[in-house]
Amino acid sequence: MKKLALALSAVAAISLPVSAQGDAEAGKTKSALCAACHGVDGNSMIDMYPKIAGQHAAYTEKQLHDFKDAMASGGAKGRMDPIMGGMVAALTDQDMADLAAYYATQTQSEAPAADVPELGEKLYKGGDMSRGITACIACHGPSGLGMELAGFPMVSGQHVNYIKIQLNKFRDGTRNNDLNGMMSDVSKKLSDADIEALAVYISTMNQ
Repeated sequence: MKKLALALSAVAAISLPVSAQGDAEAGKTKSALCAACHGVDGNSMIDMYPKIAGQHAAYTEKQLHDFKDAMASGGAKGRMDPIMGGMVAALTDQDMADLAAYYATQTQSEAPAADVPELGEKLYKGGDMSRGITACIACHGPSGLGMELAGFPMVSGQHVNYIKIQLNKFRDGTRNNDLNGMMSDVSKKLSDADIEALAVYISTMNQ
């Protein structure tokens, strides 16, 4: 909670480092190699890979840098992923900025219809103070659109399986590139049932 309060109090002053001005048209051309996993427009048809269409450019750019940092440091820094590490190894800062700019201009596809789980909605909107679980809405907003200046990503409409994978990675410590460790702190308190319910609820938020 203290970490969250500190981060939110500084939202207005936070500015994510951007190494280059992204060119969406250039990014479209460069995105050909990304299409196999993420789709031609950033709407992945494979549910273990994220939809990146409409994602905040600054967030996407940061993730690309984190993947590259992890490969260069053997996982000591950044976000380790063997597939993405290999994909970004040859990318320049300008390439990353261009790709992020392109995907930010795309429109996210609507998620398949699903029954909205009461537990997922409850945790997202109100958390569970008895277990020290902060509401997701605090960082990702009432519609799941996140806050770009603060570095909080859009999560609404994302694949259920991808959300589950990432929450589990935050929970077991295999992903730790989140701001001030906030996602790790929250995820460690989530049960498997909590993660399932949240993933389904979040996936329905763009409908």
